[in-house]
Amino acid sequence: MGLQDVKKHMNSVRRDFSDQPFDESQSDNNPFIQYAKWFNEAVKASVLDPYAACVSTVDSHGQPSSRMVYIRDIIEDSFVFYTNYNSTKAKNIKQNNLGSFTIFWGELERQIQIKGTIEKVSSEISDAYFNARPRESQLGAWASNQSSILKDRNQLIDRLNEFTKQFEGKQVTRPNHWGGYRLIPFEIEFWQGRPSRLHDRIVYRKVNNQWEKNRLSP
Repeated sequence: MGLQDVKKHMNSVRRDFSDQPFDESQSDNNPFIQYAKWFNEAVKASVLDPYAACVSTVDSHGQPSSRMVYIRDIIEDSFVFYTNYNSTKAKNIKQNNLGSFTIFWGELERQIQIKGTIEKVSSEISDAYFNARPRESQLGAWASNQSSILKDRNQLIDRLNEFTKQFEGKQVTRPNHWGGYRLIPFEIEFWQGRPSRLHDRIVYRKVNNQWEKNRLSP
């Protein structure tokens, strides 16, 4: 398929959404409980990686950047993910701690958008998660200088082999440059696809430390 075929496909292939309602009476007053309900339904529907989310950050020049991560925990009304502290996303967070998650479960025609501030979790939380990871993933955290330029893949493999030997017969400890962040939301929107693009959107916004729930126009 060439570029012109791609453009034609984009502009000609259409489908409508199923008639699965989602209104105020069906949504819990607590967005975290509502998230849990939808997450459970995503698991039952065998959605691939239901914990996957696109995290968006902005650098000091206002340039947004988005990439996929895994949400690995929910603590103190916040969503936790892990990364290299020298990565582009970590540098962005240091410059501007506002960020967002976008979760898309296409099989259920659902999307969740979560906006908030991002901060590091404690070293104890990062240690506990790192220690529970497969050993190969632990070694990978040492081997990868995330977002830095590589000469070729062999350079990465050589670093992996180096740390494999270094930790041979030993516990792999968490590197100081790797750990967790938590996104503390002040807005969470649940989107349910509906026919004729008249989608259902329920948004929760935190006002005076309380969640207010409203319906948005599609």
